[in-house]
This record gives sequence, structure tokens and C-alpha cells, in this order.
Amino acid sequence: GYDREEFGFNYKSLGIIVSVKEQSPDIALGVNKSLESKLGELDETLGAGDQGIMFGYATRETEELMPMPIMLAHKLVKKLAEVRKNKTLSFLRPDGKSQVTVSYNDRKPKSVTKVIISAQHDPDVDMDTLKEAIIESVIKKVIPEHMLVNTEYIINPTGRFVIGGPMGDTGLTGRKTIVDTYGGMARNGGGCFSGKDPTKVDRSASYMARYVAKNIVASGIADRVEIQVAYAIGKAKPVSIFVETFGTGRVDEERIEKFIKEKIDFTPGGIIKRFNLRRPIYKKTAVYGHFGWEEYPWEKLDLVPLFKELL
Repeated sequence: GYDREEFGFNYKSLGIIVSVKEQSPDIALGVNKSLESKLGELDETLGAGDQGIMFGYATRETEELMPMPIMLAHKLVKKLAEVRKNKTLSFLRPDGKSQVTVSYNDRKPKSVTKVIISAQHDPDVDMDTLKEAIIESVIKKVIPEHMLVNTEYIINPTGRFVIGGPMGDTGLTGRKTIVDTYGGMARNGGGCFSGKDPTKVDRSASYMARYVAKNIVASGIADRVEIQVAYAIGKAKPVSIFVETFGTGRVDEERIEKFIKEKIDFTPGGIIKRFNLRRPIYKKTAVYGHFGWEEYPWEKLDLVPLFKELL
């Protein structure tokens, strides 16, 4: 959307500097051939590109098996982009963000208490007009009516958002991990996804953990589950896998963990092969989060029959 000079940033005329440095050969020693391969314990296989802890999460509270607040937040900004592009709200500019607060009762979503939207706009639009338009054309089109009970709408709380995008606030490495994952409803390993190839388990193992968590919930084993997986650089197999069902499980957690270790390949090579990750499929993940959208291979439910063996 940054296609005019008046936006302060025009993709047609900007200058791009490409400066790529080769990764340390010390890292390549462990990635190109895992420790297990060197010891003869596994066939030729990749090692993890870094150490760390990754998490996957799923919950039955939405049809996407995602937490409701983050899914609504993603859908709101997706709608915000739609009404800008189709000129329904022609005064909008490309930058925007959202935040949703949901009230829960017995761990089930009850109502949306607050919706915060900051939307970049033309300098001459009246704030009352903008607020009313966003409430009617974005919020009420996305959030079900029965969830909007005494909801507080907070639209552009500074009163003005004309300068946006890279001209307004620069400085970003990777992407924000909370908005890219579960909106704070699950624990987070801290490593961003974007900008990393799939040998980096920050990205690929997080996808795999979400895939396993989603299939566990879809199979009926639990209503809510978090998968924790940890790696050591240069090793192919995880150093630990931990399952938490938050008291909603119908199968013992240790039994689920044992089943995952026996049946699911969590090595970097295995994950790359399962999802065919050496493809240019990552562009869309720059917006609206990495999880909850059926088009991504890690959102498939093809492991449900396998996990139902535990029931």
C-alpha cells in the first residue's frame, strides 16, 4: 500500500541495499550434519540451527483451534486492509494494528470487552467520521453481535495517525513473537520466525509444535494443550518434549509425550520434509500471524486418526 510519496514511503522509488554475509562455518558443522549422524546413530540428517525452547498451542474456543483474542485481532486488521484496498474506507492508509480484550467465564469466551484499533489515515478526515466508519465497517463485520456486549471501542487514541509505516516508527528485527503466535495465551520461547530458514528451529519447530497441538485438540484428547520442545545446536532430535493439557486431557500427559516421541519426527529434516518448507511460502506470514489459517501446511488435521489411537 505504500505506493505514493505523500505516504512518506514509496516502494516504486525506494533504494534497497543488499548486504549478505556468510553464516559462521562453525554453525554449519552442526547444521549440515547432526551429531547423531556423526556418531552413526542416525542416517545423514540436519542438526538444529540453534538451541532453545519452542511452544505450540491449541484450544477449542474457536473453529481455528486458536485463542479468540488473537484470532479476532488478526481478522480485524485483515478487514481493515480489505476496506482500504476496495475503497470502502478510501481515507485509510496502509499502517494499522489491533488489540482485543475478551472476558472469560469458566475458561470460555463470554464477551469482547474492549477493541483497540489504530489506523493510519489521510490528514483531512474527521476523527468522528473515522471512528464511526471503523466501528461499522470493520469491527461489527468481524466480531459476532452476541459478543459485543457493553464493548468499549478505542479508535486512534492519540487523536491522529497520519504518519505511519517505516517513516513513523522504524526498527524491527524478525517479527513480534506474541502477535505472530497466540497473543500471550501460551508461553513463548522468544525466538522470532520471520527472516529465518527452516533449519532454524525457532521457526520450524514452532510450526511443528502447533501442528501437533492442533491435531491433539481436534482428535478429542484434550480441549486445550501446549507442547514444549527444546533443542541443542547441532543435534537433530529434541532434548525434551513436554505436554501440558491444563486439566482438560482425557489421556495421561506422559502417555501423550511418549506417543509423540515414538510417532512424530521432530528433527529439523523431518519437519522440513513434512511441510515441504524449502519453498517460497513465507511471504503471507508477514501479516495476520503464522497460525490459524488453513492454507499453511502446519494447520492440517491429518494426524487426527493417529492421535485417536490414544483414546
